[in-house]
Amino acid sequence: MAIMEVVKLTKRFGGLAAVNNVSFDVHEGEILSVIGPNGAGKSTLFKLISSFLPATSGKVVFRGEDITSQKPHVVARKGVIRTFQETTIFRDMTVLDNVVVAHHLHSKASLIGFFLGTRVARDDEAGFRRSAEEIIDFLGIGQMRDEAAKNLPHGHLRALGMAMGMAAAPKILLLDEPFAGMNAEETESALGMVRGIRGRGITVLLVEHDMPAVMKVSDRIVVLNFGEMIAEGAPSEIQENEAVIEAYLGREDEELGI
Repeated sequence: MAIMEVVKLTKRFGGLAAVNNVSFDVHEGEILSVIGPNGAGKSTLFKLISSFLPATSGKVVFRGEDITSQKPHVVARKGVIRTFQETTIFRDMTVLDNVVVAHHLHSKASLIGFFLGTRVARDDEAGFRRSAEEIIDFLGIGQMRDEAAKNLPHGHLRALGMAMGMAAAPKILLLDEPFAGMNAEETESALGMVRGIRGRGITVLLVEHDMPAVMKVSDRIVVLNFGEMIAEGAPSEIQENEAVIEAYLGREDEELGI
């Protein structure tokens, strides 16, 4: 069953089509990866899906509702969450406090209520803190709860980004290169986190360059090249697809293991 439908989605910048007539479904409970050479349109596609960019044409349907023209914060409240990048992590705050703050998308109290310390605000804060503790323990970074984010190694920063994404109560979580810059041990740990997130009933859509990791973790893969979708299927099918092999000729074909 599709939780999201991307229908003939197109984004043009002047005469350049960064994403051109792309259509695919995201099935509820799956891990779907979007891959492609540099400049293929992957990041633009993520921004369109999460409403950070307006589409030139086409639409994104989430749980039967067209969300294409809605504001990013409205789309996020519906459950379409992009992971926080390192630049949006509060580097001087602790790991725990970063995750607590990420819950505020779903606050019952107003900003003034938090400022005045109303009962609703206090209840929100207590609930957010309990949830944050559970999330960081689940992702294996609970031992760093009191550490300033700026002191975390790269792999743990990525885990913190996932934790902050989970704090926003996603129905579908968009992970933007979650394995980038990781060594083999960190990648294996992150793969476990992604599988664990899916195990909690969260659908995962990810963009990634680490092809061995993508092949290990994905249920299905969508391949973009020059803004167009050239293939869709299971990892075994993608590895044998002639259009994908041609698109990845050179350095990247070795990454695919072709």
